[in-house]
Amino acid sequence: MTQSDHLRRVRFWLAVFIIGLVLSGITAFPLEMEMGWLVSVLHGGWLRPISEFTGLLPWIERVNNALRVTNGYYPFLAYGTDWLAFAHLVIAIAFVGPYIDPVRNKWVITFGLIACAGVVPLALIAGAIRGIPFPWRLIDCSFGIFGSVPLFLCRQSIQALEREQA
Repeated sequence: MTQSDHLRRVRFWLAVFIIGLVLSGITAFPLEMEMGWLVSVLHGGWLRPISEFTGLLPWIERVNNALRVTNGYYPFLAYGTDWLAFAHLVIAIAFVGPYIDPVRNKWVITFGLIACAGVVPLALIAGAIRGIPFPWRLIDCSFGIFGSVPLFLCRQSIQALEREQA
């Protein structure tokens, strides 16, 4: 691969990662509306038997009810997820540095890999403490696992860029 191929690869995978962070962030703002929509979708048509059999529908209904009740009586608690959403957007901005200059800002990739690794124990430990069903905790773990893939690919290309620049 040439230097421009490595740079193009880094920028592609960073764009994928940044878009994922932004989408995760903006979808954390309207949680109550999204959960209401998801309950409607799971209740309708061919998805209902599957969602009931897997236990997904009762769990989503429980989460939707908790959001409605909590937001009805204590709307200020949703401020915590607003900050979560904001954090995703801010972290996405941090990855603009390696997008522009990957070698100089390779530390951001390392930061991202560490954060992705931290998702797994957080989901498994805090999820258990908070009563999150195990399959859902595995889904949460997958965000860290799948998030690390583009970052590993970026890291490899950045190392190749460093060798070529040396």
